Amino acid sequence: MNGELLGINPYRILAMLRRHWYVLSGSWTRVVELIYWPAVQMIMWGFLTQFLAGKTSFVAQAFGVFLAGMMLWDSLFRVQLGVAISFLEEMWARNLGNLFVSPLRPSEFALSVLLMGVLRALVGMIPVSLMAWWFFGFSLYEMGFALAAFFASLMMFGWALGIAVCGLIMRHGLGAESAAWGAMFLILPVAAVYYPVAVLPDWLQVIAWSLPPAYVFEGMRALLIDGVLRTDLLLGAFALNALYLALGFAAFMGWFEASRQRGLLLGQGE
Repeated sequence: MNGELLGINPYRILAMLRRHWYVLSGSWTRVVELIYWPAVQMIMWGFLTQFLAGKTSFVAQAFGVFLAGMMLWDSLFRVQLGVAISFLEEMWARNLGNLFVSPLRPSEFALSVLLMGVLRALVGMIPVSLMAWWFFGFSLYEMGFALAAFFASLMMFGWALGIAVCGLIMRHGLGAESAAWGAMFLILPVAAVYYPVAVLPDWLQVIAWSLPPAYVFEGMRALLIDGVLRTDLLLGAFALNALYLALGFAAFMGWFEASRQRGLLLGQGE
């Protein structure tokens, strides 16, 4: 009776989660960084759309679209980056070998960094969403259930990409560290964050519709501009996310096993 479910011990996951939370909460500079970048982007986009609202009727009608798009995109980026940073901090400290000679399983480690990615995103985005209401009178929370669904879908995709990046760095070392910051921006042009998928060339539209974020941001625009909740887009996003999450976990476990067999876990670090 050790509390295991499907071979996963929740106490070991919570122990890892507490470890990373202590590292984060014990450093005010880390907390400020989580809030700083999304706050700067929110203020910049807010003043830009405020300016454009006085020039074009479309932007005046859909003032919140750009702000909402920016904040939801940043939450996706922060989840993915939070997963990768939680993993990288173990590598920078040369702690992977210590962790994996303990009873901690790689699946439990993976789940702990996924949860930490969400916590990091929330620490940054909740204050910024309140700032958007304070500065510009725009509240994400007026979307209600839809906001929770949009965030959950983006969170799943951030998990999938983040855990795959962790596996890549584990296998190839810190030379692949730049993937933690650059992977998400590779899909930004086809994620339909600030413009509809329809403006893309036909061949790029095919790529866009293969990625869950495009469904989320198209759904967000339909809600904010037309007042329609597109459940078909949400269901499509969640179906794709399930696939990408399975692929991300498979990639992580495969690269972990390759690293273990080559004895790379003990030698990883700065």
